Amino acid sequence: MRVNITMECTSCHERTYLTNKSKRNSPDRLELKKYCPRERVVTLHRETK
Repeated sequence: MRVNITMECTSCHERTYLTNKSKRNSPDRLELKKYCPRERVVTLHRETK
């Protein structure tokens, strides 16, 4: 029950990362601190629909 998701930067709104997650273990939106290549800094990335 794993689904592919896209991660979007919260500051520049660029969709940079692709990953997967388990809907059973984490039903809410995933939030991770990742490197943003546009801003060249680590920012918060959220799961998009």
